Amino acid sequence: QFVESGGGYVQPGGSLRLSCTAPGYRLDGYAIGWFRQAPGKERQGISCISGGGSSFNYADSVKGRFTLSRDKAKNTVYLQMNNLNSEDTGIYFCGAVSEGLCLTHGDYRRVGNINWGPGTQVTVSS
Repeated sequence: QFVESGGGYVQPGGSLRLSCTAPGYRLDGYAIGWFRQAPGKERQGISCISGGGSSFNYADSVKGRFTLSRDKAKNTVYLQMNNLNSEDTGIYFCGAVSEGLCLTHGDYRRVGNINWGPGTQVTVSS
């Protein structure tokens, strides 16, 4: 399964960097999406990065504040989150997504057989 880490409690305007990996699986070639599940809401895709690491899609709600990157050697995908606000509060998950659908249409349809991880909690509050 995927394993997310790096969440925490931060004040508005603060930053966090989330990490995503999948022990036992190589993420090379997979487009990876980040998803957020806000309290009382459904899980929603917010950003994705291509398998090669050079193309991205960001939801309007995070564009300009969140940045994706990936480290092939560490088999890890990162989500740098800056200028956080209370609406960013939620549990963050990562997953393999369809590269074409995500990058072109913002469709975060999952692919592959790596299960959801437990997510990592992000709380933004003063």
